[in-house]
Amino acid sequence: MFLGGFTIALSIEKWNVHKRMAMWILLIVGTTTKRILLGMMIATSFLSMWISNAATALMMLPVALALITEVQQKNLFDLKSFQSFSKSLLLIIAYSASIGGLATLIGSVPNAVFAGVVKKVLKTEITFATWFLFAFPITVVLLTLLFLYIVKRFPVSTQAKIPKTFVINEISRLGKLSQEEKKIFFVFLVTIGLWIFSDFLPFRLTDTSIALLGAVSLLLLPANKGTILTLRDLLKLPWSILLLFGGGLSIASAFVESGLTIWFTQHLSNLSNLPYLLILFIFALTILFMTEIMSNTAISNVFIPLSISISSVIGVEAYGLMALVALCSTCAFMLPVSTPPNAVVYGTSYLSSQDMIKTGLRMNLLAVFVIVAAVYLWLPQFFH
Repeated sequence: MFLGGFTIALSIEKWNVHKRMAMWILLIVGTTTKRILLGMMIATSFLSMWISNAATALMMLPVALALITEVQQKNLFDLKSFQSFSKSLLLIIAYSASIGGLATLIGSVPNAVFAGVVKKVLKTEITFATWFLFAFPITVVLLTLLFLYIVKRFPVSTQAKIPKTFVINEISRLGKLSQEEKKIFFVFLVTIGLWIFSDFLPFRLTDTSIALLGAVSLLLLPANKGTILTLRDLLKLPWSILLLFGGGLSIASAFVESGLTIWFTQHLSNLSNLPYLLILFIFALTILFMTEIMSNTAISNVFIPLSISISSVIGVEAYGLMALVALCSTCAFMLPVSTPPNAVVYGTSYLSSQDMIKTGLRMNLLAVFVIVAAVYLWLPQFFH
């Protein structure tokens, strides 16, 4: 499934579809500073649902820098407003690239680890649609809080505005929608549609077969020169992440087969005396702040299988703690090294480490409260 998702993302990047989508959103939402932030947040988070957060941030960064340069060269804002605008735009791209990935199983590796471990250890399949129905509202709430918080933290003069002609010129520079882009949009939308509505089809299609069907289509559909994607393009796929993900599933199996989960269960018996809600908060804070300095893939590969043992000790179903790990391990906002999107925007020199730490700390705490509430109140409706 990840391989198929990565391949579709590769076609979007190769044919510049991401930039056209961003410009369309800006054209629709408007060009006041708040609307630009909203438009960029929507574009970034939507792309991040289907593309890795690192790739999404790298795709959106040139668009953001072009907007910042436009403001700077034409002296559209005063100095304070310019600094606030540039910081808020870059941070909103970094954070929404991570938050958007929460909504789908292919949006982040921890989500896929969760589904993989559940299938391998608990013998239950988590479908794309089920996860989306559970996680999409969490994404919307976190994005809303992000927007309100960033706008308040980095206020920009109400008079500040970017000319609409900038967006129109960028769309003109991209030219008419090419046949290749139309085909990519078609494959992209059909793949999403099948993922969401496959349960209503008269025949059985797994999420993996849908993703691979989309990927193979892009290798077969004709383009101006050859096909939309070639076998040479596939060399650019992040094979290391796929191998890392496979290794994580092996670790999960080893936890069970070796009896390590039983050993953990025996040594965690004291946890049963604590209220479940308190355990969720402690677990969420631990995972989130560990992710600030460690890979979210590594965290999820270790703690999602471990969650099964902890759940058996406290007498609850394992889905809650497992989903908590998957969600919290993606929401590291404090440090430049915490996630690839953080590192990407920090490298522009418009942000200081203090900007990211202060803003990210509050976003971390907001994420903890939202995720814990969702796992405690919302998750039982879908996983049981």
